[in-house]
Amino acid sequence: MASEPEDKEDDNEEDEKEREEAARRERRELRRRKRAAEVEELTSVGHQALKQGQTQEAVNSFRGALKAASQLGQSRVVSACCLNLGAALVEAGDPESGLEYLNKAKPGPKSQRLPDLQFNLGLAHRALGQRRQAAQHFLQAAQLYSSQGNGPEEGHSCWERGRCHALEEEHALAVQSFLRAAESYRVANVPHSAAAALKEAAAHMLQCDEFSPDEASKALTDCLSLSDSVTDQGILGELLLSVGVVFCQLRLFPEAVQCFQKALSPASQQQDRPLLAKVLLNLGAALNAVGEFSGALEYHRLAAKLYGSLGQRGEQAQCFSNLALACRRLGKEDEAIESFNHALQGFTDSAEHSAQVQVCEALAEVYLKQRKQHKAIQLYRQALLSLSHCQDSEGVGNRLVERLTSALRLTVTQRPRHFGPTRPRPLSPLTPLSPRMYLNTPSPTTASNQQREEQKGEELSEPGSDRELHTDSEVSLVQTSEAPPIDSPDSREATPLLERLRSRFCSLM
Repeated sequence: MASEPEDKEDDNEEDEKEREEAARRERRELRRRKRAAEVEELTSVGHQALKQGQTQEAVNSFRGALKAASQLGQSRVVSACCLNLGAALVEAGDPESGLEYLNKAKPGPKSQRLPDLQFNLGLAHRALGQRRQAAQHFLQAAQLYSSQGNGPEEGHSCWERGRCHALEEEHALAVQSFLRAAESYRVANVPHSAAAALKEAAAHMLQCDEFSPDEASKALTDCLSLSDSVTDQGILGELLLSVGVVFCQLRLFPEAVQCFQKALSPASQQQDRPLLAKVLLNLGAALNAVGEFSGALEYHRLAAKLYGSLGQRGEQAQCFSNLALACRRLGKEDEAIESFNHALQGFTDSAEHSAQVQVCEALAEVYLKQRKQHKAIQLYRQALLSLSHCQDSEGVGNRLVERLTSALRLTVTQRPRHFGPTRPRPLSPLTPLSPRMYLNTPSPTTASNQQREEQKGEELSEPGSDRELHTDSEVSLVQTSEAPPIDSPDSREATPLLERLRSRFCSLM
């Protein structure tokens, strides 16, 4: 009978232990939930900071999320936090630290099966200057996205791979990547991105001999057919402008004029003054190239006025030099001289020495035509002074010296003499020049294209490059940014054409 109280006492002890264990489990679960909620909250704050461009705040939030996740002991959550922190560090300009965390996200073979991780690894390696390694990661990301049926992300990966090859001057591989990106975007019904990729493919076709001008022209035509589906006026204006620039590189100036004319409306509707200025400058230059100088005048003037209001002296000077060329062809010598002088002042203000040389030489030719040899001599000397700041200028220097010498001889022969008999003195012939401006670097072309250009006696510049010393072109162009219009995977709204592609992040859990 005495055992009953002992049994009850034992039962009470076991019940107490169970209650204590249950309480401990509940406390652990509460801590786990608290940490999980903290990870979720910090991750959400990090994403919000990224959207607002606050990369350092995002890094701090993702770092806190990783610390909280480490206490959870769940490898999946820790991996996601490592990926986010690594991507944010790359975005914040610390790719070396970012790469360290990205490699911790999924060490071993599993990392080869995560497309977002491969994409971020590509961004990190490219930021470190390891472009070929980056291209391999982007290729792997594209293949993984393709296997998932994710066309937009496949297109993004191919685009970034194309950029890597372009930076390495592997233009044939760049063309292949951009063409694949275009197809991925097209299948995914992202027409403006597909059109931008085709434009990039066409531009890089001009950089290697493996593609003909006809292939590049076809890519641009396909691009324009897709542009009809682009509803965002800002994206459409940028796209038409950049397509027109590539048409100019192909020396298809009538097609370029049409593109620039179409770009006027969306650029005006968006009230995007920098975009409108580029369109006006290029349209005027292309009209110069087809000989429609009267029609080009107003565009040159509008572009010069707009660039002046934007405070962009170099671009404004470019407009004035194009205006001077048109005025000279139309016999408006006084306006040509005034415009050349405005251009010279603008290029001086912006320290563009090669452009100063070109304007000085062109203006000197105008003064020689008016028999104002002293002004021409002064300009040739100014051109030689500016030339001293330029590289690879030997050929131009020899020509300037020769023309300066001829101008000096003209001055001597025209000087009145009051003593002794005079004898006729033959002058070296001074070939009159058409002042053609090369305001950018000439684009590489194929052998057949070069022969055709020599027959025309003209060369076209590749827009967007440093200016070189030439006087054999009627056009000067401005190129748009090379980045594509990209649709955010989490948004149906079109993003700007100039937006740079960003890192991939996990929404988490």
